[in-house]
Amino acid sequence: MDAETAEPRVLEAARSLFAERGVQAVGMDAVRTAAGVSLKRIYQLYPSKDALVEAVLRRRDAEVREAVAAHGAARSDDPRERVLAVFDYLAEWFAEPGFRGCLFINTHGELGGISAGVTDIARAHKAALREYFARLTDELDAPALLADQLTLLANGAMSTAGINGSPLPAAHAKEAARVLLGAAGR
Repeated sequence: MDAETAEPRVLEAARSLFAERGVQAVGMDAVRTAAGVSLKRIYQLYPSKDALVEAVLRRRDAEVREAVAAHGAARSDDPRERVLAVFDYLAEWFAEPGFRGCLFINTHGELGGISAGVTDIARAHKAALREYFARLTDELDAPALLADQLTLLANGAMSTAGINGSPLPAAHAKEAARVLLGAAGR
């Protein structure tokens, strides 16, 4: 199997396994089996499990950034509505079968203390969400602090939904976001 075919299969299999079981509980043999790709090819693509974990996180980061922006853009041109659409996106994500929480939060919880690469990627991912909210709150001419508050709501909803196994935290966070937007006069 060539690298172009193998790579997406390996990344998707690893992402699924890491999300389901956690990174430390998944060996490279499990990734091999799930992806249907030989260990030799996997190690040609990713010389270590750390390299695979980081590649999975980078790919997921790009997917989430694109999905959040597309979800908001599909809902409205109004920045206020695009802010609220983030929480609609979260509700849909949390309701997916097998949802076990945010891969970045979970992986950082497992490996952040021992992997600078994981920490850097997780921080950049969370900073990107904050930057997305900041662009929208800037369009609303709202206080800069509002972007930080919205980011906390979204990340808190992710953690709570992952622990509780319920999509309700997204709805609760959306209502809190409405209150914050209203308090900011938006």
